[in-house]
Amino acid sequence: MWYQWNVLATLNGVSMKKDIHPNYYPEARVECACGNVFTIGATMPKISVEICSKCHPFYSGKEKVIDTAGRVEKFRARREKGATTAYQTKTAKRAKRAAAKQEA
Repeated sequence: MWYQWNVLATLNGVSMKKDIHPNYYPEARVECACGNVFTIGATMPKISVEICSKCHPFYSGKEKVIDTAGRVEKFRARREKGATTAYQTKTAKRAKRAAAKQEA
C-alpha cells in the first residue's frame, strides 16, 4: 500500500520535503578491523566496523573462541570459593551477635 501511495505521489508531482533528509554518499568507504575495505551507499562518507563478511565466523567458516578476561576461569574460581566457604544458619548468627553484645 505504501509503495502505491509513493508512486502516485511521485507521479502527481509531490516530492520529498527539503532540508530534512541526510546527505547520501553512493561511494561510502567501509573499513573493517581485519583490513578489508569496500564501498557501499550510506549517509556517512566513512564507516569503521569490527566484523565484516570476510572475517565473520558464519561467513568465513572459521570458528573464533572469544573468552574475554577468562570468564570461564572466573566462574570456576567463584564456584570453588563458594563450595569451601562455611555458611552459618540464622540461629548461629543470632547467637554470635548476642554473645558479642553481652561481652561489650
